[in-house]
Amino acid sequence: MRRTLHATTLAGLMIALPAMAQDNQQGEYADALRRMIVETAAGSCPEDLMADGLLAACLQQLAQMSAGLASLGAVEAMTFVGAEETPNGRVETYSVRFASGQTLNWGIGGQQDSKYTVAYAGGA
Repeated sequence: MRRTLHATTLAGLMIALPAMAQDNQQGEYADALRRMIVETAAGSCPEDLMADGLLAACLQQLAQMSAGLASLGAVEAMTFVGAEETPNGRVETYSVRFASGQTLNWGIGGQQDSKYTVAYAGGA
């Protein structure tokens, strides 16, 4: 009976380990996302982080985005939520809490030539 219990426990751990590894997955793009949020709130689009299409969209919407982000206050915390492989590359999602108390989910990814093609915010 003892061997059966150990074998069952071991089999359960072997099944659980891949799932646990996914739960412990860390994001790679947090620093870039934080910079994008902070610099956009301050009124500029970080050209060294944004691919052409994303940069063009940022510049076009800068006045509205800057005001909106500035009204949220400083970024207080960022928590990695998950990542998804898309046809355009990896997109990571973060939960971002601002000084105003509001929390928004943000996505960033689609790297091409060390620049991001995707950055967006949604509700929490």
